[in-house]
Amino acid sequence: MPTIMVVDDSKTVRNYHGAIIKSQGLDVIEAENGMEALEKSLDAEIDMYVVDVNMPIMDGYSFISDLRKQSNHKTVPVIMVTTQAKLEDKISAYRVGANLFETKPIKPDLLQSYIDILVKS
Repeated sequence: MPTIMVVDDSKTVRNYHGAIIKSQGLDVIEAENGMEALEKSLDAEIDMYVVDVNMPIMDGYSFISDLRKQSNHKTVPVIMVTTQAKLEDKISAYRVGANLFETKPIKPDLLQSYIDILVKS
């Protein structure tokens, strides 16, 4: 069964994204920041990441950048979902290796569509 990691310092957001993902019959792993996500990614096979930008310890940009340096995570899909809505935020996300960029709150049907395209196809 595919597994998606939700990386966000807000428990409410992790629960929201997790509920959408679980409604599709997928497993969810949660992390509160980029450092915790990197550690958890070493022990699990992750099929997609949903990542916030602003987090303590390690932000989303640094997390994606470090993730992409690992050979087994170079092509795993990453969706950045954040309150940051400026064009430069989106450009920064794509430069570090994000596949998609959305602003919070992401609509459930949109996240489900991305999962269908990036994980289930």
